[in-house]
Amino acid sequence: MHAVIMAGGKGVRLRPYTSTLPKPLVPIGDRYSILEIVLRQLASQGFGSVTLAIGHLGHLIRSYVGDGERWGLKVGYTDEESPLGTVGPLLGMRELPEDFLVMNGDILTDLSFAGLLEAHRSDGARLTVATYRREVKIDFGVLTAADGRITEFTEKPVFDYRVSMGVYGLSREVLDRYPPGLPLGFDELVLDLLAEGCNPVDHAFDGYWLDIGRPDDYDRANAEFSTLQPALLGGTG
Repeated sequence: MHAVIMAGGKGVRLRPYTSTLPKPLVPIGDRYSILEIVLRQLASQGFGSVTLAIGHLGHLIRSYVGDGERWGLKVGYTDEESPLGTVGPLLGMRELPEDFLVMNGDILTDLSFAGLLEAHRSDGARLTVATYRREVKIDFGVLTAADGRITEFTEKPVFDYRVSMGVYGLSREVLDRYPPGLPLGFDELVLDLLAEGCNPVDHAFDGYWLDIGRPDDYDRANAEFSTLQPALLGGTG
């Protein structure tokens, strides 16, 4: 099994932590970086190879990860000379397997990556998206108006959404239509597939998931890590 980890972003929302470190290398707990946790998880689940898509401060990621041997992985790299979006870096990659995992390099989750990829293969899907239920609370009374009159009122409503976790199963053929070097976001890929009537598969998940995008998220990850370490790393730590 092969995984591609997107690790090229600047981590602007996580500053000042990312002023001198790329976001995947910010430390979690006393021992690990986010990226090391992810690599350990992939290795323990049977992945043999990983491609790291790097950009901002990518030389630090290369220095830290090396060839991946210490985790039992074969790690290669692709460099973004300019931002290519969530999917764009994949377009220039050679020799990708028919089906592979794609994930962001800044998430903590106990999702089974191998289970998602196996489900993707079994479904014969072109794109499988790991999704998570997220509640959005509105701390105000919400009004609906028409022709100058209030027609509906809801006090502090709560909305439920399924959001993308930043982990996908992808089939190589999906990328064939796009030229290498094209900036391409995950949102554009999904909209293109929907326009074709090729609906991506929803891989619903209700375990632990945290997207470390802001300082509050990072502080939460560190506060929770000692409790979560057995679920995240099992016997790999």
